[in-house]
Amino acid sequence: MEVISLSCFQNKIGKKIGTSRWYVIDQERIDQFADVTLDHQFIHTDSERAAETFFGKTVAHGFLTLSMLSVMSYSAIPRVKGFKMGINYGFNRIRFVTPVSSGSRVRTHFSLVSSHIDKPGELTYITNFRVEIENKDQPALVGEWINRQLYDH
Repeated sequence: MEVISLSCFQNKIGKKIGTSRWYVIDQERIDQFADVTLDHQFIHTDSERAAETFFGKTVAHGFLTLSMLSVMSYSAIPRVKGFKMGINYGFNRIRFVTPVSSGSRVRTHFSLVSSHIDKPGELTYITNFRVEIENKDQPALVGEWINRQLYDH
């Protein structure tokens, strides 16, 4: 995790600020997500039935891919010096563009849209994100994410 000054972070507005490492979205992860969310739709969990669809195999839940943003951001988005914790504040928009087939690798590219201090020690920032599927032209997911970093000031 890169640690930078507040002014350096804010100077990155309009620029790419990081790319995560690759993560495998395998069937075990998909099945675990189905168990936790109680969403066992066959396109996610039944390889035989899913093979008969236009997907050709099981695919990850869109919300599984979305939930991976947190872990992907940890290594990609710089932290402001004095960082204490980050808070997910929500999304302005999300689009599920391409399904993620079981066994695929994904990573996320983040660009800083805006950054402002709400009060001392509280930075709110917005990133554009694009979740890339390895060897695919279209992204899995795109959107605009709002986060906060709380830091010692």
